[in-house]
Amino acid sequence: MKYCVMHLTLGLILLAGISTAGELREIQLNDGSVVSGEVLSLTGGIYTIKSAALGTLRLEESKVSVIRTKSSTQANSGVETKSLQEKMMNDEETMALVLSLQNDPEFQKILEDPALLKAVAAGDIPALMADPRFVKLLNNQKVREIQKKVN
Repeated sequence: MKYCVMHLTLGLILLAGISTAGELREIQLNDGSVVSGEVLSLTGGIYTIKSAALGTLRLEESKVSVIRTKSSTQANSGVETKSLQEKMMNDEETMALVLSLQNDPEFQKILEDPALLKAVAAGDIPALMADPRFVKLLNNQKVREIQKKVN
């Protein structure tokens, strides 16, 4: 369980860095329409999206079915992942935050989903960003604290 939480946390931290880089996404809504833009945030169940064509939009999380990357960006290199993992493991405060995540109900749901764990292990960014549960974890307060400590 400790390994799974560490691996998931690493994936979130790497994706948090990628997701804030201004990368364009395709946001498919439940009605089938697609919005192209940069996902700025997910707060209180509302996505804020900056679209070149539509300006800044606020979309309810419940109306979003899939979020896909528009480019073929791959996960960060294994060297960067290993470096982040070492930083996390060598800092007692950071490890305490990581371990506290294993009791978080949202993390529990992700850890019970073999397909999402496989996507994390493979660094499959499009699959991860297509899952609103995973995207929501990017805004988890503890994940953000960990990110600040290791970056």
